[in-house]
Amino acid sequence: MKTFASSVIELRQPFENEVVTHPFECGWADEAVFFVDLHDPAEGTSLDLRVQLSADGIRWLDEGTRITTSGSAFARVTHFGGFLRLAGSATDTHGVTTPVTVSVRLALKG
Repeated sequence: MKTFASSVIELRQPFENEVVTHPFECGWADEAVFFVDLHDPAEGTSLDLRVQLSADGIRWLDEGTRITTSGSAFARVTHFGGFLRLAGSATDTHGVTTPVTVSVRLALKG
C-alpha cells in the first residue's frame, strides 16, 4: 500500500517580483504533483514556474518541468531527490514582471 501526503505549500501568497515557493522535503515519495492557482490575475498576466530540486534544501537545480498558466495548472514530477519547490515569475502582456497572488499544493505518493 502506498503512502500519500498532501500539503499546502503557499496559500494566497503575494509575490512582488520573483516567485519562489517554500521548499518541501519529500525524499520518501516516488511521485509528486504540483497544483498551482493564480488568484485574480490582471488581464494578460502569465505565470511561468520551473520545478526545482535539491539534495539539501539549500542549493537548487532546475528539474526541467515548467508550468505556464494564467489560471490553474498542474505538473507531475518523478525522480527528484530530497526537496522540491517552484521558482519563476509572472509577466504582463508587455513581458514586464508583475505582482501576483499564488496558491500551491503538493500531492505526494510513495
